[in-house]
Amino acid sequence: MRGEDIQQSELFSYGSLEERVPADHPLRAVRVMVDEALQQMSGRFDEIYGEEGRRSIPPERLLRALLLQMFYSIRSERMLMEQLAYNLLFRWFVGLSANEPVWHPTVFTKNRDRLLEGAVAEEFFSQIVVQARRKRLLSDEHFTVDGTLVEAWAGQKSFQRKGSDDDPLNPPPPDHSSNPTVNWHKQKRSNQTHESTTDPLARLYKKTRGAEAKLGYLGHVLTENRNGLVVDVRLTQASGTAERDTALEMIAQRQATGRATLAGDRGYDTCGFVTQLRALRITPHVAQNDSNRRSAIDGRTTRHDGYTVSQRKRKRVEEVFGWMKTVALQRKTRFRGPDRVGWMFTFAAAAYNLIRMRKLQAATA
Repeated sequence: MRGEDIQQSELFSYGSLEERVPADHPLRAVRVMVDEALQQMSGRFDEIYGEEGRRSIPPERLLRALLLQMFYSIRSERMLMEQLAYNLLFRWFVGLSANEPVWHPTVFTKNRDRLLEGAVAEEFFSQIVVQARRKRLLSDEHFTVDGTLVEAWAGQKSFQRKGSDDDPLNPPPPDHSSNPTVNWHKQKRSNQTHESTTDPLARLYKKTRGAEAKLGYLGHVLTENRNGLVVDVRLTQASGTAERDTALEMIAQRQATGRATLAGDRGYDTCGFVTQLRALRITPHVAQNDSNRRSAIDGRTTRHDGYTVSQRKRKRVEEVFGWMKTVALQRKTRFRGPDRVGWMFTFAAAAYNLIRMRKLQAATA
């Protein structure tokens, strides 16, 4: 018998949000880890927020909402608030009741900016790493390092010559519209002579030979080789030596019980980098450079089976960048300056660890 399509709104709805979320939903395990980390950060929040003035959005709810924005690739805060208005799963994760009003996007953005000014993302990331170590998901001996280009929130037209506006080498565009016609054909443009008027600290950089040069920053991650979890994350200005310099800083802070290994691509195969690694008692398991110049990695390293294992494991770091850029929307940042861009990049690394840890725990359950 065919049922009737009766569209009659109910006056009352019974049942809590806790009952509506399935017991085996993936966000339940993530919520437990997030709440534990936020509880440990209560003292940090007390330092940021004063005791007087108008009550702000609770930082715990704000950070949970930012995590949802990354988990579900929500492009803007306005769309996030729209989802919170009718998505019961999102309301449950953030901590809103079914009838609690949602914040205005501008209010949410201003409260988020307050957290951007503090080292909240770094501490949240550290708390997640502590949980991973307590659950024995990390390796303290074998690591992989890599860097990726994070495109700046600035266009090529904003990359203009340094100096006054009446510089003959920097003539004004023929039209004065908001999107003027600019022709830099046969014009030499470099970071020494030009800078972006939108984000002055962004640098023109290309990650690989033959690729297009873009304004951006370099994001660096250090992963452990057992499960591919991120144990350290940094963001720096883009330069030819930033990846190797940052890699040395990150691996030097790892306290290994004995000798450790560090894997990487062939961009790290330089005599200076390999020599400094060995001075730190770190065995360099970087890929050999197949160009005409001599590689700094010889048979003393490549003959061991551990080198082959590290070369296979190091490719997991690309999964981190792939998730952060496609899902967490870190391919092109929406913020300006290394501090804010680095804040979101670090928070995205923490979000990746949460997703990865949930999967690892589900596989062993």
